[in-house]
Amino acid sequence: MAKPKRVGHLVLNVKDIEASTKFYTEVLGFEISLSRPTGTFLTCGKIHHDLALFQAPENALPVTEGQLGLNHFAVQVEDLDALKEVYSNLRDQDVTLDRNTDHGMTSSIYFFDPDGNRIEFFCNNTGPEEGLALMSAPERVNKELVLD
Repeated sequence: MAKPKRVGHLVLNVKDIEASTKFYTEVLGFEISLSRPTGTFLTCGKIHHDLALFQAPENALPVTEGQLGLNHFAVQVEDLDALKEVYSNLRDQDVTLDRNTDHGMTSSIYFFDPDGNRIEFFCNNTGPEEGLALMSAPERVNKELVLD
């Protein structure tokens, strides 16, 4: 069996393509690589697209927390200073925040997009080898991450 190389891109169905495009570009900093009336392709600036937003049908059921499907998706930023900047921007934009967590190998903030999808922005606190060892350590415990 072929071994996966990496997770490629994420596609979300959204209630309002214009509002979601505005949120992901103006609040989260994604760039538009292609925009159509029924979908927007967004990039972090290095590849063709990292995230796509498709207009859901009018009668689509809302995202329901804790149900089957996506729990959250994660977006990496460069370092803790960048993460603090994201956190401050989210608070300034009145984005619904969920929690901040120090996982040991990463520092993370969790929040919701306009449709209720949970998003994690994180930075690595360790290198890859140390992070993998820390992730599997039985004594590792998540802690609250204080950014204020």
